[in-house]
Formats: sequence, C-alpha cells, structure tokens
Amino acid sequence: MRAAPDSLSLRDALLALAVTAVWGSNFVVIYVGLEHLPPLLFAALRFTFALLPAVLFLKRPAVPWLNLAAYGVFVGAGQFGLLYTAMHGMITPGLASLVVQTQVFFTVLLAAMISRERLGAYQVVALAIAFSGLLIILQHTDATTTLLGLALVLAAAASWALSNIIVRSTPNVDMLAYVVWGSLFAPLPLFALSFAFEGWPAIQTGLTNSTVATWASVAWQSFANTLFGYAVWSALLSRYPVATIAPMSLLVPIFGMGASAVWLGEPLDDWKLWAAAFVMCGLALNLLWPRLRKPVAA
Repeated sequence: MRAAPDSLSLRDALLALAVTAVWGSNFVVIYVGLEHLPPLLFAALRFTFALLPAVLFLKRPAVPWLNLAAYGVFVGAGQFGLLYTAMHGMITPGLASLVVQTQVFFTVLLAAMISRERLGAYQVVALAIAFSGLLIILQHTDATTTLLGLALVLAAAASWALSNIIVRSTPNVDMLAYVVWGSLFAPLPLFALSFAFEGWPAIQTGLTNSTVATWASVAWQSFANTLFGYAVWSALLSRYPVATIAPMSLLVPIFGMGASAVWLGEPLDDWKLWAAAFVMCGLALNLLWPRLRKPVAA
C-alpha cells in the first residue's frame, strides 16, 4: 500500500483553502440570515436542507442509530442552535468565528476525561495561551459582545467537542454520509425549541419577511458549508496524514474575522487582534507541536 504524501498538491492545497474560506466567511452568511429568521428556526432550516435531498442518495453509514442521533442533537441543537442564538445580537461574527475554535481544547479535555487520554505538557501550555485570549475578550464585553454571547459560543464549542468525541467512536466512516444521516435528528428538536422559545408569530414574521438573500444564506449553510465542506475535507483526510490537513483549519478564524471586517465593517480593534493572536497561538501549538517535535527529537 502506498504511503500517504506529507505535502499537499497544488490542487488539494487550493481545495483545502477553499473549504477554510467557506467555513470562515460562513459567519458573515449567518449574520445575513439572522436579519430576518429567528436563530433556532434558521438552524432548523439549515439541517433540513442538509438532510434533503442528500439522504435519498447516500447510504446510511454502518453505525448505531443512537450514535447518529447523539451526533445530530449535539451538532444541531447544541453547536449551531447555541451559536446562532449568540450571533443574534450578542456577539460579532468575527469574534464568534474565533471563540468557537476553542472546540479543539474542549475536545482534548473531554478525551482526557472520557477516554483517560493523558494531557501533554504542550497541550496544557496551549490551553493557557488560548485562555489568555478569552480573558482579553472577557475584559472588553460591551453591547456588541456580551458576556452571555461569549458564554453561548463557548457552550456551542463544547457541544461541537462532544460531537467530535462521538465521531471518534466510529472510525473509518464516510463523513459526508455520516453528517447527512446525523442531520436527520437535528431539525425536529430545533423546530420544537423554536416554537417553544421564539413562538409562532416570530417564525411567521421571519418566513414572511425573508428575502432572496435570506434563502441564499440558508442554502449556503446547507450545501456549501455542510455538504461541500465536509465532502472535500473528508476526502483530503483520506489522502493525507491528519497532521498535514488539520493545521489548515487555523485559517478559519482568519477568514472569519477578515470577512466580517470587509463585508460588515466590524472594527478590528487592537484588543481583538491581541485576543486572536493568543487564541491562534494556542491552537497552533496544539496542532503543530506533535509534528515539530519529531525533528527536534531526532
């Protein structure tokens, strides 16, 4: 069997760049959709169209239904339900794209608790550096970035981490099919939560006032962000070592903050840049140190 190449080909590097650009700029797209749709309804629609019609063409992965259901609930009602709610006036898109990346550290901590995986010294240092960035954001909460908004995005990151742990329990699965079939369990709880907390009048008003841009935002969430993103990313992970692909995800908050600054005029204050630097350095250390220490050890 041929060994996987360590360096990306030009085509695959461009594909990885395209995925990170889609995932990063997606936070601006979310902002556009939230101009008319209540957040929980928006999330429910996203997963409805991620499910249909793709589920009719993809074979259900050979994993237990309970596994798919847990994934769908944590990603749907957990990750995106909380994230969309926070972005509905409680945190800016740029900062949301940065803070939600703390899912990496939640995943590490949960793996240590559940699977008893030992934390490396570099992971503790990386966590401390990233936490310093969060403290900077905490010190600058205001009308556009509230304490509740920050807490909700952190809760969304924790939900994302839980879904990562669930996925790790089912290795060698077709991730595109897994995401689509997992989406079967996301719309129903989201619609129920929307009716319970947002109410039918808000739902009706949101659907009535929706524009072409609103539905384009829903479509982008469902097809570009979910189906295209996961399909390409999974294909790249199948061809290259994880250590080659994973660091590319560091570009997501860069695209997120950049897109929010360019398209929405979100100011990039000094404190935001410092916060981003600390969080990104923590993420980079966590992702790159295992790869860098091999030559050092040699």
